[in-house]
Amino acid sequence: MEQQNLRSLLLIRSCVLAVVLLAAAAGGRDSRAEAAVLEYDWEVGYLAAAPDCVEKMVIAINGQFPSPTIHAVEGDTLVVKLKNNLPTEGLSIHWHGIRKRGTPFYDGSAFVCQCPINPGETFTYKFVVDRAGTYFYHGHLAMQRATGLFGSLIVSLPPGKTEPFSYDGGDVNVLLSDWYHKYIYQQEQGLSSIPFQFVGEPQLLLIQGCGKYNCSLDLPPGGSTASSSPDCLQCNATNPACAPFVLPVQPGKTYRLCIGSMATLSSVNFKIENHILTVVAADGRYIEPFVVDNLDVYSEQSYSVLLTANQDPTQNYWVGVNVRGRKPATPTGLAILQYLPNSECLLPPTPAPMGPVWNDFAESVAQAQKYSAKKGLESAPRTTSHKLLILMTQNIINGYTRWAVNNISQVPSATPLLAAFKFKLWNAFNQTPPPQRPPQYTNNKHFDSFATPNPNTTHASLGNGVYVSKLGEVVDIVLQNTNTLVPNNSEIHPWHFHGHNFWVLGYGEGVFDPRNSTKTYNLVNPPLRNTVAVFPHGWVAIRFIADNPGVWPFHCHVEPHLFVGMGTVFAEGIHKLPHIPSQTLGCGLTKPTSW
Repeated sequence: MEQQNLRSLLLIRSCVLAVVLLAAAAGGRDSRAEAAVLEYDWEVGYLAAAPDCVEKMVIAINGQFPSPTIHAVEGDTLVVKLKNNLPTEGLSIHWHGIRKRGTPFYDGSAFVCQCPINPGETFTYKFVVDRAGTYFYHGHLAMQRATGLFGSLIVSLPPGKTEPFSYDGGDVNVLLSDWYHKYIYQQEQGLSSIPFQFVGEPQLLLIQGCGKYNCSLDLPPGGSTASSSPDCLQCNATNPACAPFVLPVQPGKTYRLCIGSMATLSSVNFKIENHILTVVAADGRYIEPFVVDNLDVYSEQSYSVLLTANQDPTQNYWVGVNVRGRKPATPTGLAILQYLPNSECLLPPTPAPMGPVWNDFAESVAQAQKYSAKKGLESAPRTTSHKLLILMTQNIINGYTRWAVNNISQVPSATPLLAAFKFKLWNAFNQTPPPQRPPQYTNNKHFDSFATPNPNTTHASLGNGVYVSKLGEVVDIVLQNTNTLVPNNSEIHPWHFHGHNFWVLGYGEGVFDPRNSTKTYNLVNPPLRNTVAVFPHGWVAIRFIADNPGVWPFHCHVEPHLFVGMGTVFAEGIHKLPHIPSQTLGCGLTKPTSW
């Protein structure tokens, strides 16, 4: 019955998907001779959508979920005129992976680079996409990303430049996400409550906004009364909107898959049945190619992967996405690799593909260590001028469960920090920067990263201080993971740095040792990334150059972790901050009456 339902849904959607996906495979490249100004008019509002057969309210752009994909060429200027049609909440949009050199006020991080866009207001983002690659945009206020406010930003090379690899089948965008039936406002309330109520595991994993929830589990079918179901949701297994995503391929051709994750909580593993993947780029930067049969993708990471359709052409094949790093409570997300001219209704007769065991972290680290920069790219500085050690801990602060960075649990400033530095509004935020190293490291005595913290004693407090770097300074950051308040539990944390790429120097298990761990650093060809995973009970070391004047968030990209404080902010080149547009101001101490 389940396979019959899938066939029915695929048949209903086959014509539409075939046209859309073949167009995507043929497109994605631009033959323009010079950079252009690309203008978009967007309206953000609520939308009743059922991407997994369960209808719920999402936040969408121009009535689309996922939101529209932007295709641009390196050097283009994007001008996005965005109107907030949400009746009761503000918003902001972060352009993930785009460095915004010269325009830090359009980074889109609420209360850091701009005030939220109020209901009914229109805000215009304008910036240059300076590097080709697979990127994203998403909401950056509270947990709006988790309710569907996200999309892809694909930047191609201009004429005259070529990729260091070849393919003849075209580009296919593959956006991964996890999906909850519970509204983000309930999730936020639970995270902010005493006792703490975690968001739990997602109900489904979506591929390009498509999935199929098992309606027989706990939700009534469409058309029936839903009073007995959680949150009055309805599940309609015949809704064509929740047909599986289909990737049509021509036998013998090679395609570039632009894979990215918008997951709220989940680290995921991507796998195509019976096929080998060649990884050629990560976070928009070229790497030395390597082959895998499954690919770990952490929240907000992106990859260019080559896929050759070289299997039995009389069959179609499963595309599977599974959770990594958390005990499985979410079914495999499925799509179909369709070998043309087979019907997309020809379902594979095999079980859903599975990746590595969920808690095989050695496999995860081994794959992460395979990434090295393509020869000829920017090499990492051989030495550093400043070192930070950042300890991530889960704490109880005033009865609330919070995450902290070097014992500071981040809370937003009512005044955008960029404006506070520009206009010297020193009362807007804590003037004491966060510690350079965790207090637990006093006298060079290490702590036990495997030990469960005592919830009755905490060194953490709320704050919004800023790390300040000199322009051009080379900075090393070691991110040290620990056990949570739950015994024998440590989680994967994908950390993203706004406005920057950084070199990933190395990974290690246990506690970072300043005398010996640095000996394992890769200083020959470390990969450039903008998001890196910190594995359970371990550490990762990165190096960046503070060469982009602005105020930039650095945070865990697990949405519920960031919501309860797992982040910090870096400022650099403050004396060279550009003029700040008035549309980014108007909250906190930047209100006209406060000047």
